[in-house]
Parts: sequence; structure tokens; C-alpha cells
Amino acid sequence: MKSGQIKALSALILSAVCGTAGAAGFQLLEQNASGIGNAFAGSAADAQNASIIYNNPAGMTELQDHEFSIGAVGIKPSFTFNNSGSSGVSGAGTGGDAGHWGVVPDAYLAWKLTDRFSLGLGVSAPFGLLTNYASPWTGSAQSNKFSITTYNINPAIAYKVNDAVSLGVGVNYQHFDADYQRQLSTLSQVPFPSLAAVLGGTGFLMPGNTPVEAKLSGDAWGWNAGALFKLSPSTKLGLSYRSQMNYNLTGTLTASGSSAQTNSELSGNIRASVTLPDTAIASITHQLNDHWELLGDVQWTGWGKLSSINLNYTSGALAGQTAQTLNTSFRNTWRIAVGANYKINDAWKIKTGLAWDQSPVRGADTRLASLPDNDRYWVSAGVQYKPTKLSAVDFGVAYLFMHSAAINNNQSASGLGTLSGSYNDSGLVVGLQYSQAF
Repeated sequence: MKSGQIKALSALILSAVCGTAGAAGFQLLEQNASGIGNAFAGSAADAQNASIIYNNPAGMTELQDHEFSIGAVGIKPSFTFNNSGSSGVSGAGTGGDAGHWGVVPDAYLAWKLTDRFSLGLGVSAPFGLLTNYASPWTGSAQSNKFSITTYNINPAIAYKVNDAVSLGVGVNYQHFDADYQRQLSTLSQVPFPSLAAVLGGTGFLMPGNTPVEAKLSGDAWGWNAGALFKLSPSTKLGLSYRSQMNYNLTGTLTASGSSAQTNSELSGNIRASVTLPDTAIASITHQLNDHWELLGDVQWTGWGKLSSINLNYTSGALAGQTAQTLNTSFRNTWRIAVGANYKINDAWKIKTGLAWDQSPVRGADTRLASLPDNDRYWVSAGVQYKPTKLSAVDFGVAYLFMHSAAINNNQSASGLGTLSGSYNDSGLVVGLQYSQAF
């Protein structure tokens, strides 16, 4: 593949990434569209196209001499709030549906150097989040908008040890952008934990209608590795691991209310340290007969590393102080998926899948308005059409059922009030992908 083609595919991804929420937490499983129909069961063992680079680079040894895949996934989460006893918060109303459509594009290239060595390159978006409430709403002191956007560039290499074992490893460069907006309230005695010491003690009241916005960005490096085992001519086992990503984010916090003095005092440069989780996957595929294939997947994600995020001032009147702490208190999570494919003929294949996806949110007292997440259940279906032996078009759709997510988040000590009620959550995922070998 020529370098100009690689640059063009990378530019497409970087320009199109839009934050949303697809998997539990703000992890995006949707690194390809070909896996949606199976609810991403078999993700580290099913080397059907070049997108295997992300979930298990060892799978590249199963591909043709040269392959590429390009696709996009649309995700529409729904988060609607029902108020029940919220207090000390600003505004009124339920905020409408805080979930919005987002697009997650991806592109992958793989080519064989020799019979044993393969190289690959993937460009994708591993994490994303967008919650955006209609104004005014009763929880605006805790969050009006929260967006996270990432993109990941992943060169990889695979080695075929023998006909039964392949190994792969990759390097990951990842970029992270975050935008957090909320409203300070006239009821807030201490709108920021350290503000009282600077601006007049615990009785200080903010002027009304004071929006604040924190923007942060940064880069991090990580790695991924995997192994693919052919247990029999019809059964494959895939094991893979993606490392955590350690970010030192920098940016600005800007207040834009009616008081110029307050705006000046609150505005400044900020920083935050964020660790995005590592992931381990065990997958299996089994060709039952000429028509039926079965797939399974177990995934562990180390969300417990993200227990809180401190936004700290590095300039201005509050330099050295903490602007705000986001107490996520996340837990490690599990995901289990099963799927089946039915091959109608050489051109058409039907896909189905079910999955249980555990949320990292522990409960009502730690659930955030910016991420009103809960456990979800996937019901998926898809179809693959092969116009030629070396090309394929995949379409997949999944509906995500979620339990009602109770919230009773008391942040009164920081002037953000108590948000109490419940969320009705759900999600829709649709994707289209084109793959070509040559």
C-alpha cells in the first residue's frame, strides 16, 4: 500500500471522529462494523478482515497478502432524566435526551512481508463520550455537556510460529480531547473547593448565570499484543491484551458569567492526570459445519484505575488549587458475548449475537450526570455480502437494553447540590464496512 493511501485513510479518521458512548463506561467497542452483527463475539479470534489488528494483531497471519478495511459506525445512546427530590441545584427541567448521534470511523491496512511475517496499521477511536443536556435543566450545576474524543494510531507486526500458533504485537499512539461545561449557581456557597479562601470565605455566593468550561487535551503511548491458536481445523482461540494509557492533560478553565471579576478569578490554565483502562480478551470461534459458525468472547476492562479526576489550576489567582474533583469511583468490569453466523452461499452470510456488558459505575451515589451509565444487554444482527471472493461488505445493527439507572449524587459540599432521580437509558448501534484483499 502506497504511503499516500495510508495518509489519506488516516486523515479521514482524524477528521471524522465524534465522541459518543458505545460500550460500558466510555469505551468504544465499535472498532469495526463487521463485528456488530455478532455483538463482537469472537473479536480476538475471528480474523475475517484487516480490522483484526485492533483486537488481536496475531490474526493478520490469517489474511491474504494485502488487505484493507474501512468503515463507520453510528451510535445513538439515549439518557433521559426523571427528577425525584434533587436539591441545591441550579435551573429547572429534566434536560431532554442527553444522548446524541456520534460517528466512529475506522481504517485498517495489512500486508504480508513473508510467509511468516505480516505488518499492519490501524486508525480508530477507542474511547468516546457525549452527553449534552437541553437548557435549562435541574442538574446544570453538575454537568451541562461532557464530551471525550480520542483517536488511536496502531502499527503492528505478526509472526506465524507454525501452522497452529501466531503471535502479534503493536504500538499505540493516542490523542485525547475533553470538553466539560456546567453552570455555577447562586445557591453555591463553595462553587469550587478552594474558592472560599480566595474570594471571601464559605459564605461567598456566585453571581447568577455563570457558565464554566474546562477544555483539556493530551497524548499517550501504549501497546497491544495477542496470540492466535488453531486448536483444530475448525476451532480457533484468540487471546489479546491492550495496555492502559496514562495521560497528563493540559488546557484551560473559562468562566463567562455576568461578573468580570469572578470570570477573571475563576479562569486559568488547568491540568489533570487520567489513566484509561487496560483490556484483556479471550475469544473462540468454531466452524460447526459448512453453514454454521459459533463465536464466543469474554472481556475484562480495568476501569478501577479511574477512581477520580482532579482538575488543578496551574495559573491565575487559584494557581496550585483544585478547581474540581470528578469522583468516578469506577470498578473493573466484565463483558460476555456469544454469536452465530449462517452462511447461505458463497456470497451471503447472516450474523446474530447477544452480549452482557457490565458498567463501571458502582451505584446511585457515584453515578455522574456526565455519564449516567448502567449495565447493558446487546441484541445484534448483521449481514455480509461478498460481491467477489476478495471483497466483502458488512452491515450490522445492535440495540442496547439498559436497566433504569438511579442517581443520588450528593455534591453539596462542593456547591454542586444533590442530583436525585433516575435515568431511562438505551442505545442503538449501526455500522457499514468495506473490506478488500488483493
